[in-house]
Amino acid sequence: MERIVFFVIVFISFSFANVYEKNCISCHKTMPVSIDKYFYRYLLKYSSETAVKKAMIDYLKKPSKDSTVMPEAFILRFGIKKASKLSDKELKKAIDTYWEKYKVFGKLK
Repeated sequence: MERIVFFVIVFISFSFANVYEKNCISCHKTMPVSIDKYFYRYLLKYSSETAVKKAMIDYLKKPSKDSTVMPEAFILRFGIKKASKLSDKELKKAIDTYWEKYKVFGKLK
């Protein structure tokens, strides 16, 4: 019984751990702008972890020209993305992973 519980926990953890790679990286790797550039634009505009994450979630749930951090030339060339189909829990997990990967706080010397 303990083995079954262990494998269920590992499976659930693994499936959510990869939501960023499966749903974000898989699309962004084909784009001409690397995914870290979006992060830095959000960070410049919103500054704090809480504000950046909220802005990203709001944009990904309901993308618009008014809420994008990308310049108009970028939007004219590539358009506005479609709304994310991820659940709120998956979207939060993906944004948390993204934040941890690119945050600069604690990394500057």
